[in-house]
Amino acid sequence: MSAPQDAADHAKDSVESPREAEAWRGVAAEDTEEVAYATSLKLKARSRRLLGSLIRPHLGQALLALLFVVADNAATLAGPLIIAIAIDSGIPAAIDGDPSVMAWCVAAYVITSVGSAGLRYLFLRLSGRIGEDVLLDLRMRIFRHSQRLSLSFHESYTSGKVISRLTSDLDSLDDLLEDGLDDLLSAILSVAGIAVLLLVLDTPMALLVLAGFIPLLLVTRWFYRNSGQAYRDTRGSIAKIIVQFVETMNGMRAVQAFRRESRNESIMDELNESFRGANSKALNVVARFTMTVRLVGNLSLAMVLAIGAYRVANGGLELGVLTAFTLYLRRFYDPLDDLAMVANSYTSATAALEKISGLLEEEPDVLDPANPVTLRPHAGGRSVQFAQVEFRYSPTGPVVLPKFDLTIPAGQTVALVGATGAGKSTVAKLVARFYDPSSGAVLLDGVDLRSVSDVDLRASVVMVTQENFLFAGSVADNIALGRPDATRAEIEAAARAVGADTFIEALPEGYDTDVRKRGGRLSAGQRQMVAFSRAFLADPAVLVLDEATSSLDVPTERAVQTALESVLADRTALIIAHRLSTVLIADRVLVVADGRIVEDGSPAELIANTGHFADLHTAWQDSLA
Repeated sequence: MSAPQDAADHAKDSVESPREAEAWRGVAAEDTEEVAYATSLKLKARSRRLLGSLIRPHLGQALLALLFVVADNAATLAGPLIIAIAIDSGIPAAIDGDPSVMAWCVAAYVITSVGSAGLRYLFLRLSGRIGEDVLLDLRMRIFRHSQRLSLSFHESYTSGKVISRLTSDLDSLDDLLEDGLDDLLSAILSVAGIAVLLLVLDTPMALLVLAGFIPLLLVTRWFYRNSGQAYRDTRGSIAKIIVQFVETMNGMRAVQAFRRESRNESIMDELNESFRGANSKALNVVARFTMTVRLVGNLSLAMVLAIGAYRVANGGLELGVLTAFTLYLRRFYDPLDDLAMVANSYTSATAALEKISGLLEEEPDVLDPANPVTLRPHAGGRSVQFAQVEFRYSPTGPVVLPKFDLTIPAGQTVALVGATGAGKSTVAKLVARFYDPSSGAVLLDGVDLRSVSDVDLRASVVMVTQENFLFAGSVADNIALGRPDATRAEIEAAARAVGADTFIEALPEGYDTDVRKRGGRLSAGQRQMVAFSRAFLADPAVLVLDEATSSLDVPTERAVQTALESVLADRTALIIAHRLSTVLIADRVLVVADGRIVEDGSPAELIANTGHFADLHTAWQDSLA
């Protein structure tokens, strides 16, 4: 396989984000290997930039740790040399009645051993602290950046992949930082130091040993290429397993309701088999590399012993030198075994870092303005205007909302109705600025939303959806989500305003009751009422209700509608609903079809006509009869 093609495959395996996948489709269409190779180099450079930014704050400590490990290896390598001196000089001197040389050798060996142990302790303690700081920094970067990314990213990049970045990929980096760097530095320093010492002790035998590096270099190159691909496969496989697990756990009600357990087990079994295959391939590569290193090492040691023994017998080599040479030779090849394990961790960590760096380099589609415009204080809501707005979810995707104009005066309540997929929710998402229009502008009090700071926008526009997501914690904490500084009295007043106080006070601990994960302790209707309370407490100038009454039963819906009439006063509201009982409280109704507004008027005006809304109203009245 050519280097560009190998790099191209490497790059494709490292791509997971929607934007990069889109770019790769263009590369595949061109079928240009050079472009793929250039992209692979960019991925590697991206990983190096991330690694550099993580290490830079700890550079001083890293240099100190490097000094400790160099000193440790120097002390360790002194051991066989001291033994050689003891054998060739200390023992003969002791036999002749002078034990001082042997005593100095013993003392030197003890000092270097103790020094090596102390230096190793200092290195491991310092490098461990650096590693934990790096992982903490990276974990927080992933979390903060994932929250900052736009809704469009999260709708295409599953939460399971983000979890994989935070768990299995970080674990790979942890393995490298915890043991791999220590083994790598020690191996490099040992091999380099021993090579010099072997040349000093006996040049001919050292050159014989170093000749064994030729096959080792070839097998190392083979190992790096194949293990890298194998570990990219394992990273991709474990990410798929996590995605499947998260999806299954989140959808457990549907799984059990539709008896999907067997199908999910089949899918998980296939994914596990894929992961096992990828791991087996990686371990097979490591096994071949380790076998070759040990074979070369043992053959080299056998030749050194044979040649050295012959030379000692003929007086051409001292016994102590041969002893030191064999001790160094064993230490020479042992680190190469360690390098296989380090390379194992390194390739796995490299694949993980590529995926993490890809996530961190994703840019939000909805950006906070560099020079935000301050909104004037509002009283009675804010006006919302769509000026020549057109929208599509991707640059090459179909048009969802054809170009249109719409003005909603401040304080007006507008209801959007229409068939599923007509574009109603897209209009709501544009008002909340979950997306920016493909062309045109959405204006709030005449100010383009792209010029409004995120803080000002979230204070002015609040959206309540049918998902009514609650976080683990008390009812009061969930109501205060939009205003964490709200007092208990304000929280309770917001709940009373929407009629949620009755069921909240009936809970075991009232407002302090833990709703548990995703609000699982409450019914769907109760979760919706808490979401209403949360929105009303935030007191936005513009309130968007996207199917917000869909989870309410009829009695609760009537109570909420009564509350809505007073709560929606003096604010602009956009209501998306299929239930006409909710729509009828609006000042104005917009009927949407195929992304276009086909009817616009008050509920009474549209009912009096013979259009789509009049037909909906007639059908609704017939259903009540």
